[in-house]
Amino acid sequence: MNAPVSARGLFRATGKKSKPVAIRDLEGNIVKADVLEREKDDFYPTPPEPTRAFLHAEIDRLRDFGTIWEPAAGDGAMVREMEALGLTVRASDLIDRGCDADIRSFYDFPAAPSPVIVTNPPFAECGWGNGKARWLKHALETLDVEYMALLMNWSWPGAGGLAPFYAAHPPARVYLMRWKIDFTGQGAPPMLNGWFVWDRAWRGETVLRMLDRKDARQGEFDL
Repeated sequence: MNAPVSARGLFRATGKKSKPVAIRDLEGNIVKADVLEREKDDFYPTPPEPTRAFLHAEIDRLRDFGTIWEPAAGDGAMVREMEALGLTVRASDLIDRGCDADIRSFYDFPAAPSPVIVTNPPFAECGWGNGKARWLKHALETLDVEYMALLMNWSWPGAGGLAPFYAAHPPARVYLMRWKIDFTGQGAPPMLNGWFVWDRAWRGETVLRMLDRKDARQGEFDL
């Protein structure tokens, strides 16, 4: 899932040393560490607010579809938020984390179980440096989904190698979140995130919109 990445490489390139970060140890004490270590399998459960804010913006479009596929379901954090609004969700993941998901690699799906994907994907598989946009290409080119919403690092489109992919598959809408999401429980990371939405029904240029924490108003939706 989408995760904060270490600044170690950036500081190595500039000849500077990164500042220690505060983390919580196994006994609950706040201590200093050189970097935040990545979780195994890129598992970073999504707090409810980003999903709720996104649903506040896109719920009418999502209700046009019968089923939504969450292919990186993890412990079911996003699934629960969508189901709370009456949406039908098909969950899958590579690892069984107790949310009744199909335990299956995303790349093992030759056809999409739903034309709609909503997820916080594995960032390493979506970027250019390591993944070469493998996850994105499988979704939009192999599976040819009709609609896809991904929670991503805001700087994701800036990788030069992604230029041909981005030109071939421009998002319909992009939502910048005006707060920093704490994926690790160690405090908010120094980066912004956004929802990138591909929607085949859209015609025109990519639309940029903003989301605030006040948009996470799950209880105010008309079910």
